[in-house]
Amino acid sequence: MDYERISLALKAMADPKRMKIIDLLSYSDMCACDVLNHFDFTQPTLSHHMKVLEKVGIVSVSKQKQWHHYTLREDFVEEFMDSMTHLFSDCTENIETNAKRKNQTNKETSIK
Repeated sequence: MDYERISLALKAMADPKRMKIIDLLSYSDMCACDVLNHFDFTQPTLSHHMKVLEKVGIVSVSKQKQWHHYTLREDFVEEFMDSMTHLFSDCTENIETNAKRKNQTNKETSIK
């Protein structure tokens, strides 16, 4: 796992507006003007947010005539999901084990 890359991506995604942009792009590619319709800020502000997301490799941009179209990068999504699964895999097992222990303890306590 590339901890540095994932850390930079998490920092970029930590902004609620960028998180919403990622959510919007998870449904389909979008023109900047369509993304902008979901926010109450200016085009230069959107451009700043998109540059941050593009710089860390979360989105890609293509220019079609005068419009910029943004796409959530599939390779990033796959890498990020794999990294999160890896990062929390042992934690999930521990949570399940602790829940079973707690259940067993509760059963034993209620029998007494």
